[in-house]
Amino acid sequence: MQHFILTVILLFSSAVLVQAQENKEKVTITVTVINALNDNGNVNFAFFDEEGFRRQSLFAKSATIENGKSTVTFMNVPKGEYAILCFHDENKNGRMDFHENGMPKESYGSSNNVMNMGPPEFYSAKFQVANEDINLEIKF
Repeated sequence: MQHFILTVILLFSSAVLVQAQENKEKVTITVTVINALNDNGNVNFAFFDEEGFRRQSLFAKSATIENGKSTVTFMNVPKGEYAILCFHDENKNGRMDFHENGMPKESYGSSNNVMNMGPPEFYSAKFQVANEDINLEIKF
């Protein structure tokens, strides 16, 4: 009987160890916009890999703004290179609004806080996901 109990304990311990290892291979990424101009509307966040950049996000989230800050968390993100784009959807219409000349009416930003002349580029916004959780701050 003791042998059976010991075997069950070892099997359970192995299962817990395997689960812990699988979870370690995926990380949590917390993203905070730190300087929204006001608390109107939401900030919409889109999480991309290189292949789908600016066309098809892997994940998308929206969050309210409080005291100029808005935070979302992306969980279970596998290793790789990614980029995050976000914009302040002041009127909550679900899309970025533009002036007639093509310039954005609403604030926007990207991971690494690089502002290009023109639309954001993956190479300047990308960041590496390895084994550690990540906290990113984005400025508009």
